[in-house]
Amino acid sequence: MVDGYGQHKAGFEIEGKINRKEFGLTWDMITEAGGVVVGDHVRLILNVQLIKQ
Repeated sequence: MVDGYGQHKAGFEIEGKINRKEFGLTWDMITEAGGVVVGDHVRLILNVQLIKQ
């Protein structure tokens, strides 16, 4: 789209989930109550806006 200043823009929203252990991130820690500090899955939410120069 073209904004009010005449700039050409494109916007994207991306969502996904990755397993951190697939990238070698294996550190874990258990709290005193028995809960895990870091989960295996990481949720990604990206909002990207590009401006044509």
